[in-house]
Amino acid sequence: MFTGIVQGIASIEALEEAPGLTSFSVRFPPEHLQEVSIGASVALDGTCLTVTGQDGDCLSFDAMQETLKATRLGGLKAGDRVNFERAARIGDEIGGHLLSGHIHTTARVVDRQQPENNCVLFFEVPQAWAPYLFPKGYIAINGASLTIGEVEGNRFNIYLIPETLRATTFSGLAVDDQVNVEIDSQTQTIVDTLARMGYDRPRS
Repeated sequence: MFTGIVQGIASIEALEEAPGLTSFSVRFPPEHLQEVSIGASVALDGTCLTVTGQDGDCLSFDAMQETLKATRLGGLKAGDRVNFERAARIGDEIGGHLLSGHIHTTARVVDRQQPENNCVLFFEVPQAWAPYLFPKGYIAINGASLTIGEVEGNRFNIYLIPETLRATTFSGLAVDDQVNVEIDSQTQTIVDTLARMGYDRPRS
């Protein structure tokens, strides 16, 4: 499990592609590699991956075909930066909301506005995921626990403070970029349960 509090930014050092599998070598800040071990879980842009090796400050990960297809990891290249979070431990503070590290879909950045001391990002998800979008509801974007601002159909926005921009890769997001999305599990359960009972949410 993860908390949605991004611990830092890592960079893709190298990748090796094989049929149905890509192996990533990812460089981390050294202070975040204490007590790391083979088999540990680390979320890269919200995607839970297993550590398969270590070489100094670099950790290795394998991503299978389904992961590459369902997330933005399939489009990564050497030099790209990703948000990371190591798996939560018992007793850790839950500063965001609980995440599984299983990406539901990707979203496209459709607008970026930067009023003074603020940044507003606008996203579009596939229509099938629109019923899970609620104003002030939880959502995870590239592994970061965030609060939805406004919702219109299958589009929504989020408001970012300067500290979030400093601590994550969001400062570099531009229109048409793809991001990973994990829907809040409680929201999904409630919406799906109501739908099975015939109380589908009307859409604008």
